[in-house]
Amino acid sequence: MTTRNAAVLDDTLVACLEGRLGQLLRAERTDTLTLEGRSEITRISAALSGRPGPAPRGILMTGLQGAGKTTLARALEAAGFRRLCPDEEMFRRYGHYGRDFPRGQFRVREAPVLKDIALELRELLAAGHDTVIDHGFWTPEERAQWTATVMEAGGEPVLIYLPVPHEVRWDRIRKRNEQSLVDPNSIEFSEEDLLRHAGRFCPPTKEEQHIVYDGDPEHVLTELHRARSADGGPH
Repeated sequence: MTTRNAAVLDDTLVACLEGRLGQLLRAERTDTLTLEGRSEITRISAALSGRPGPAPRGILMTGLQGAGKTTLARALEAAGFRRLCPDEEMFRRYGHYGRDFPRGQFRVREAPVLKDIALELRELLAAGHDTVIDHGFWTPEERAQWTATVMEAGGEPVLIYLPVPHEVRWDRIRKRNEQSLVDPNSIEFSEEDLLRHAGRFCPPTKEEQHIVYDGDPEHVLTELHRARSADGGPH
């Protein structure tokens, strides 16, 4: 291909992107823009500003206490993902759950933390960083809300489900409770707490596309790499 042909091709591509962007912006003005459209606006804008490439991934996890979320999130962090952890921010701001502030105040205090984490997530994705949220996201409503946050920032949401039997989780939590005063990721729970929380947990259905975690972070990394390669991203 000659330089002249390449330039024409580039000009043609830019014209197509600008035309599509115009369509999306008109839809936004008439309040008919879909969530996917908002994500597309972000990706097209990045391409037109000289920052083309695959959308950064926003990893959401769904699983109960002791399912291995922090272990997986740290493995992703070691592989280059940015990691955001609401529990660590809660510990930094408020101290130990049940000692420095009453147990009944957890959700009230967590709300502004999650709001700030969502803002940081948007900033990281907008800057092109793959990011993992070290959090459980128990309900479809929570997952839909955070999926929307990822997409509005131009990211690609990826949901990972961590199914672990109660007995295994309780064994992990019992050992973890010994570190609850010093480790922000070791919030103290009783077995009754775990059983009660399990009753509020809604596993993802087949309508929520997700990866099932088998306990080996390498398998998740392989699946993420395979999906990115299939999308035409860098190997």
